[in-house]
Amino acid sequence: MKLIFISGPSGSGKTTLSNQIIKKNKNGFLLSTDNYYKTGLISKLLSKFVVGFFDRGISFDYKLFRKDFDFIYKNGISIHNRYYDFEKKTIQKISNVRNNISFLIVEGIFAKEFSNTINHQNYYFLEIKTKKNVCMKRVLQRDLKERGKDKKQAENDFLKSWDIYYEKFKPISIKNNKNKFIIKKSTDIDNILKKLFK
Repeated sequence: MKLIFISGPSGSGKTTLSNQIIKKNKNGFLLSTDNYYKTGLISKLLSKFVVGFFDRGISFDYKLFRKDFDFIYKNGISIHNRYYDFEKKTIQKISNVRNNISFLIVEGIFAKEFSNTINHQNYYFLEIKTKKNVCMKRVLQRDLKERGKDKKQAENDFLKSWDIYYEKFKPISIKNNKNKFIIKKSTDIDNILKKLFK
């Protein structure tokens, strides 16, 4: 099965690019790390006291994500989707049977961290580079509508998130590595897709 990892800061367009790839190429499946945050009382407490909690590895339910990833990769099927509720700090599991999955996209701010834990060598990695002000505008629209935040909180959270992401990840070198790509506004996406699905 072909593996594609898509990483970038909040609001950079990871989900949009992932959906674009799946729309143009059939039999793909998307796993978003945004749907695998930890739940329960500990998560509720830590998210109040740890700065940038949802942008740090301590918030990510690696064990649950790995379970779903391994099942899909091994069997080429998926039996459900998961959705994280940021206000209630819960995960909803919805039945969604998909067969004959030929490629798997892992997208989210933890995509790179997860890619470093697997042994598969022949995967593709796409790093999205989007201007900070563009990302902030997108995040504000999302957080005000979907995550119950006011404008000031959303702005502060975005700025923390941006700094945390770039503290964790140095720019990815694509020199002499045909499987890593930097995606910018001017990037010819169709050309990238040809390389991914040649």
